[in-house]
Parts: sequence; C-alpha cells; structure tokens
Amino acid sequence: MKTTSPLTATTRALMTVWLISTAWTAWAAPISDPQLEKVIQHGKELFTHNTFEGNGRVCQTCHLGGGAEPGRLPDGKVIPSLANAAAIFPRFKPNQGKVFTLADQIRSCAGAALEGKAPAHGSDELNALVTYVTSLSQGKPIDMGGKPQ
Repeated sequence: MKTTSPLTATTRALMTVWLISTAWTAWAAPISDPQLEKVIQHGKELFTHNTFEGNGRVCQTCHLGGGAEPGRLPDGKVIPSLANAAAIFPRFKPNQGKVFTLADQIRSCAGAALEGKAPAHGSDELNALVTYVTSLSQGKPIDMGGKPQ
C-alpha cells in the first residue's frame, strides 16, 4: 500500500481550494438582476449591430467575439480584448492631456473608428454599451490606468 506524506496531502488540498477559488473568480457570478441583464443584452446588440450612422462597421468589426477576444483593426494591427476594459478605466490620455472614462472611450471609437455619430453622454444607448463592456470585466481586479488584456 502506498502512503502519502501529510505535506503532500495538505499541499494537494490547498491547491484544490486555490484552483476552485480562482475558477470561481474568473467565472464570476451571473447577473442576478433581470433589468440589468436586459440592459447588458441591449448593449451587446448595439455592440454587434449598430453602425452609429457611420462607415458600415460595428464595434465587433474590430473587437472580435463581442469584445471578449483579442481584436484586429482594419489595417491588421492586433488589439487587446475588452475583457478588463472596465477594470482599467478611467485612464489618463497623455496625447489629449485629460482623463478618459470608459464612456468617453466608447464615444471616441464610435466617432473615429466607425466614423459615426457618437452616442450622447447619459443616453440609454451609451449607458447600455458601457454596461455591456463593463459586464465583460466582471470578476477582474480594478487596475485604473492598467494595461488592456
């Protein structure tokens, strides 16, 4: 009969607890508020289908997999996913000399990359987009000014 040292059994138990807690954090709890889930779904719909009266592109044209996967700009440049976007905003933009919120960034993309009409601050449309992108960061640690993943 093979015996296991107590240290090995303890180490295995601790590793199991750590793996379960890590998986739980990464998986995160589902949204339990049906109204919030409705807004998230509306934001996802806008993200995947709204051109903002622009050049025919949608957010998902560059931000693949609904923003959950690394993306690609029209020139082929690879860009990070939006998986931690809400966790790294607000951010200071040195080239503009000011702090940008997630809402500012979404408006900037709609106006510049999509060459469209950016949703107005405080609008249901912008709030839904911010809520959707924020949902992608659920369970991520706050790292204001951090790097996109």
